[in-house]
Amino acid sequence: MKAVVCKAWGPPESLVIEDGPPLVAEPGKVVISVKAAGVNFPDTLIIQNKYQYKPELPFSPGSEVAGVLKSIGAGVQGWQVGDRVIAQTTFGGFAEEIVTEPERLLPMPEGMDFQTAASVGLAYGTSHYALIDRGQLRAGETLLVLGASGGVGLAAIEIGKVLGARVIACASTEAKLQVCRDHGADETINYASEDMRARVKAITAGKGVDVIYDPVGGPYSEPALRDMAWGGRLLVVGFAAGDIPKIPLNLPLIKGCSIVGVWWGQFAKGNWAQHGRNIEQLGQWFREGKIKPHISAAFPLERAVDALNVLARREVTGKVVLTTGR
Repeated sequence: MKAVVCKAWGPPESLVIEDGPPLVAEPGKVVISVKAAGVNFPDTLIIQNKYQYKPELPFSPGSEVAGVLKSIGAGVQGWQVGDRVIAQTTFGGFAEEIVTEPERLLPMPEGMDFQTAASVGLAYGTSHYALIDRGQLRAGETLLVLGASGGVGLAAIEIGKVLGARVIACASTEAKLQVCRDHGADETINYASEDMRARVKAITAGKGVDVIYDPVGGPYSEPALRDMAWGGRLLVVGFAAGDIPKIPLNLPLIKGCSIVGVWWGQFAKGNWAQHGRNIEQLGQWFREGKIKPHISAAFPLERAVDALNVLARREVTGKVVLTTGR
């Protein structure tokens, strides 16, 4: 059983591939034969000891997988060997097999392939929770998506359109913005070459935006907030730019707006049944053609270093996945 292993904190190049015995399902656990694993920005942080969750060394990174149940431990009910499943595991997913608790499993949505299923949980789960639960996005409102060409950004665009919003997508290159348009963005802003605030004012006729979806942080959060409409909501999703911005608190005061934290992992952990219902809804939207997860690169497990590096360098749009060939 091959696995990507982090033995010491460091960059992707510090990871190693190891071959070990097949895993065994202990009582209360299951073993998944992994077909595909999603590669996410937190995976680049967790191996450097920069993530809020810090597993003990050694461990395999990888927080979401899609595969087939290989074995089921004593006492586990409701699942059968051969079931096609999605699992969110925090770590351990970059391997041919993974042991996990049945409480972390969801049935794969009907009609999905394994690579797509490994791309839905975190990116689309985060954006679903952010826009519907935390942001209360309504039809007719304007949604501004920062870092819109990434996995969660494209998911936010598509879900925003499903909800009836007007979507403005922001990214750093024309190629990335074209992907955003392909996934439904009504307007686009290149914040590397354009004045984002001036463009937002022009697009919204000075009204501003109702909801900001921000997985980026850094230098973009405050300018976006300054173009918030009255009563708007800034969704704090993450800090892919590296720096955590310090927001002047007079801005939410004078705009009557809210700054809302979005920690999907904690939500899913405490509300797994609701997360399962969210995934069911996403599966229905997928079958109806309303969402189209964009996988821009798929690497074999042995090339996990390359997968993490292209993600860290922001050289991809949408999702990156690892495949096991099983």
